[in-house]
Amino acid sequence: MNPLINSLHPYPFQKLAELLEGITPNPEKPLIKLTIGEPQHDAPQVALDALSENILGVNKYPGTKGELSLRSSISNWAVKRFKLNSLDPETEILPVSGTREALFAITQTLVGGKEQPLIVSPNPFYQIYEGAGILAGAERHFLPCDSNAGYKIDYQAVSDDIWQRCEIVFVCSPNNPAGTVTTLEEYDFLLKKAEQFNFTIVADECYSEIYFDEPPLGLLEACKLLGNSSYKHCLIFQSLSKRSNLPGLRSGFVAGDASLLKPFLLYRTYQGCAMPAHHQATSIAAWNDEAHVEQNRAIYARKFESVLSILSPVLDVKKPEAGFYLWPKVDMTDEEFCTSLYQEEAVLVLPGSYLGRVVNGENPGSKHVRMALVAEEQECLEAAKRIKAFLQRRQA
Repeated sequence: MNPLINSLHPYPFQKLAELLEGITPNPEKPLIKLTIGEPQHDAPQVALDALSENILGVNKYPGTKGELSLRSSISNWAVKRFKLNSLDPETEILPVSGTREALFAITQTLVGGKEQPLIVSPNPFYQIYEGAGILAGAERHFLPCDSNAGYKIDYQAVSDDIWQRCEIVFVCSPNNPAGTVTTLEEYDFLLKKAEQFNFTIVADECYSEIYFDEPPLGLLEACKLLGNSSYKHCLIFQSLSKRSNLPGLRSGFVAGDASLLKPFLLYRTYQGCAMPAHHQATSIAAWNDEAHVEQNRAIYARKFESVLSILSPVLDVKKPEAGFYLWPKVDMTDEEFCTSLYQEEAVLVLPGSYLGRVVNGENPGSKHVRMALVAEEQECLEAAKRIKAFLQRRQA
């Protein structure tokens, strides 16, 4: 057995299950889960129609690279969304079966060219960054994303010794869980360091289409603005899960530096993870339609406005720049908040410390909880009212 498997940490939801073992939620109230970032809005009809009309695609083996029609629809969407001059469907785009497997696989592809390889990750973070790094044999260097800096990452605090060893820097923008967005100035700094020290910027952008004001800046968009027309050292990871409420479709794409996507395609050819033909047809329909995305954003905007009007007077919480999470700071341990709220109000949230790691004696996720506002509006409002009642009892 690969001995590195024993270095993997329990997944946050496994830790949550262990925390709640033997604890019963209030039986007088239906349980409301705000834990998993799984969109529960209706999937777009245009995608469902395409899926049913192309179901006979199961009769054929799909190609790892995906159909040109899919790559072209992705290119058209990305060029328009990020105001790009071009994005070559042949060399700069690769469809993937969701960003989760692709983020893991790209790490196995890219890590290993340097002695004592290292990946740089935000802290708290999406757990795949860490697990992929562990199994690739890379050391992890965590950068705090905490309230002290407004939940922004200070990349300039990283020493050149770290950048020298770095092979991947994971950028999650919009950030999970804090909802902050990486700026052009921050990307400019990272691009200069990537050029100097030869590492890859891997931008996880799966929340980019859930925003409230201006569309969040994307990495490829930053490349264009900064004169990096070939997207050198840069890859973006996009998904239909959040944008189009299609988490079960497992469809997304990687785009950017053609010199990185060529070996990644070779890796994936051996990995055996080609997207089924009927999923590709469904994805084309979803990427080609923007109306359902606009409707989806409007639903989230209403939910955040309503929920925050209830919670803001009793909780240290702010509207994120983008994404569908609230990341409030609490006045007790995050595990105590979670278990007490579960027992008293039958509302389940995720302890923030489960998403982070202790560095220099501190876990930047501690005394925070993550709330995913993915359920229907009335259920989210009911959860907010229960959380408010829970907090008011403690503040009385």
